[in-house]
This record gives sequence, C-alpha cells and structure tokens, in this order.
Amino acid sequence: MTTFVDRVELHVAAGNGGHGCASVHREKFKPLGGPDGGNGGRGGDVILVVDQDVTTLLDYHHHPHRKATNGQPGAGDNREGKNGKDLVLPVPDGTVVLDGNGEVLADLVGQGTTFVAGQGGRGGLGNAALASARRKAPGFALLGEPGEARDIVLELKTVADVALVGYPSAGKSSLISVLSAAKPKIADYPFTTLVPNLGVVTAGATVYTIADVPGLIPGASQGKGLGLEFLRHVERCEVLVHVLDTATLESDRDPVSDLDVIEAELAQYGGLGDRPRVVVLNKVDIPDGKDLADMIRPDLEARGYRVFEVSAVAHQGLKELSYALADIVARARAAKPVQEATRIVIRPKAVDDAGFTVTQEGDGFFRVRGEKPERWVRQTDFNNDEAVGYLADRLNRLGVEEALLKAGARALDGVAIGPEDNAVVFDWEPSMSAGAEMLGRRGEDHRFEAPRPAAQRRRDRDAERDEAQSEYDGFNPF
Repeated sequence: MTTFVDRVELHVAAGNGGHGCASVHREKFKPLGGPDGGNGGRGGDVILVVDQDVTTLLDYHHHPHRKATNGQPGAGDNREGKNGKDLVLPVPDGTVVLDGNGEVLADLVGQGTTFVAGQGGRGGLGNAALASARRKAPGFALLGEPGEARDIVLELKTVADVALVGYPSAGKSSLISVLSAAKPKIADYPFTTLVPNLGVVTAGATVYTIADVPGLIPGASQGKGLGLEFLRHVERCEVLVHVLDTATLESDRDPVSDLDVIEAELAQYGGLGDRPRVVVLNKVDIPDGKDLADMIRPDLEARGYRVFEVSAVAHQGLKELSYALADIVARARAAKPVQEATRIVIRPKAVDDAGFTVTQEGDGFFRVRGEKPERWVRQTDFNNDEAVGYLADRLNRLGVEEALLKAGARALDGVAIGPEDNAVVFDWEPSMSAGAEMLGRRGEDHRFEAPRPAAQRRRDRDAERDEAQSEYDGFNPF
C-alpha cells in the first residue's frame, strides 16, 4: 500500500461570492421605506500552508478535489451574507507549486509559508449599497463573483543539507541509520529504499539534515528504476555524498565505474554541477573491501574528491565523516546572503492607464479585455433591465465607448467583453447611453413613478372644487 507520495495533481476551487439582495423596506405607514438589501458574503480562499508535521502528499493523492465554501447571499433589513470559510491545506516543507504548463507558481519552504492557490469570489453589492442621490431605490443588486478554479501540481523536494546517492544496496540506509536517529528499512536486496529517508546529525555546534535517496541505476535520469522519481529530492542539498560499495558481489561492477555512472545520471538530470562532492568507500570492515578501497583511493583523490573509508556495521570512520560534512554545510550556510525582509513595493497606476484594452479581431468584431469590465459583466443580472442600464453607465464612465470609437467600431458591430471561452457578446450602438435610456431615465427607480390612485383622486377633487369656486365667484345674477 502506498504510504509516500511526492507528486500529485490537485484540483482546487475557491468559494463563490454570495449574491447581493434587492429589497425595499416595508413598514406600516412608511410606503417609501427605501432600499435595504444587504451585500453578499465573500467566497472562501484555498490556501496552502507549510506544516512540519506533514511529510507526504498522500492525502491529496486520494482526495485530489478540494473546494472552499461559498459566501452566503445578502438579505433584507441590511443583513449581509456570511463570508465563506477559507480552506487551509497543509503541505510538507519543500513543496513546489506548478501550474498545468509546468510554470512554478510558488516554492514553499519554511514553517508557516503560505500560498493562495484559489482566490474566493467577491460578494455582490445589495441595492442599499447601490443607492445614490439619482438612483434612490435600485430595483436590482449585483451578483457574486465565481471563485477561482484551476488545476495545480504539487511536487515535494526534500529539504536536506546532505544527500546520499549511489547504487542500490550500497549501504546508504545503513549509513544514515548510524549517523542519525533515523530508522530506515535495511535489507540486502535491490531497491530496499523506496522513499527518501531523513535524519538529523549533530557534529559539534553544527546540526544538519541528511537524506537517503533511493538507489540510482544506469538510465535513472530517463526514468529507469526509481531514480527519476526521486532525483528531485537532491536539488536542495548543499553537498552530495557518493556511497560506493567496496564489497559488491556483482562481477561487472566496481566502485570507480559506479561513481562514473552516477555522475553521468546527475549530469543528465542537470542543475547539480556546482554542488561539492564527497566520496564514501563503504564496507571496509570486509577484508576484500578494505583492499579494494586502498587500491582505488589514490585514483579518486587524484580526481579531486575527498575520500572517507567507513563501515556502517563496525562504526568505523563515522566521526571524521560527520564532522567533515558539518564543515562543508557550515561554510555553505555562511556563504548564503542574508535574507532581508520582503519590501512592500507600491506601483501606482499610470495616469493614462484605463485598465482595459480594445482589439479588433475581425471585420466588424471587437473584444474588450480588462479586470473591471470583465468583473462588472460577471456581476450583472442580464434578466434585469435596470441592472443592464447600470452596467452601461459603468462602462461608459470607464471610457469603453470612446475606446471603441477610436478603434473604428461602427453601429451594430459585434463587441465581446471577456475571454473567448466566456464572453458576453452584444451589438454595439454608437452611444451606450442611448441603449440604456431605452430602458428609461437611468439613475431613477421607475417603480415609484407609477400613478397613485388615491392621490390622483384627491387631486381631481381639488381641481373640480377649484373650478366650481371660480365659476361661483364669477357668477353675477344681476
């Protein structure tokens, strides 16, 4: 049964924003109570957070679809909808977030590091928030925006200072078990290590982590064996330790050729050429292994490698090795630049930046792209004429009509607002205001302009009385 997963495809969906409410206050003796529709709640975000207690992506392998809760719609009496709850997903330290095209979105290293994988939708405004001096009682409200939904890939790259690399059964698991408190599975058959093992080593004042990577074989960088799947776990390490088996029972292998094969695979994988190398000749407690180590050591040192002869079983040479690795790690840490606090950079929008673009995509067809126009379209209820008129007002004030005229648009040309797969298309009139005024005078609530029978009857009686009085005053019997 799989217990370790270091790469998953995750489908995240943030919560949708709640719709605004269109409501008019109703109370006895207050026929014109005014609008009291509340705003919709914000949709919940999907947030990735580094948690040191999480070491695998197994949970997301079994449940790859994750969705935050939606915001609640607004209600009358100025009651706002409840915000959706954020969905917090814990991930291991060293998780890399990629999009569907393989572009890196975030590199999550360090406890508590967060990344918003899906942004929740905004809640729609109620008609109370849309009221103004001209539009005293709007008969519409804005819709909530849909939450962001996308597919991302999570890759785990082990955060360790030292990586042990080598052929299967070279003794890497035995070495990490005696250098640290790690308890990996140890056996004498190939591919005993199926997942990276981490251990913590203390050498003097330096504390560092060491990783045992599953064994590499020729062709590992092309996917043979387990190499390609786990080579990513050595990318963050400061030093690579070649563990060479000096007592191998395979007649066609020797430590020097093993080293050349592993180096060739690392070179084909790429990105590891600048890491310092250390060679460990393991199993020197065996007489044949000791003789072979003495034979090949001068050749390895001539290549520029620091060579250590150790025995994980007999605990020989471990102290010298651990302190040498601690020295390399300490110097690598000291050479790193000090990380400064992230600066907050404010980039004000240019004076002539309208926030949208108008492009001609064919004879008589134009497309409008921009954050504001597209958001306004998503928030508009096209079944409500007054809401459509309000959208026309907003687009006109933003300068969309003027931009269309400059782009050469003519009457009844097609105009699309939004991307190709989700756009609102309409036939454009030379004046957006004319299209809105077809619905009536914008900025007013025509419901309150309807005739009131009782008031009209009273005005008719007053007019009749005034007319009768004027006739009586003008009557002269003589």
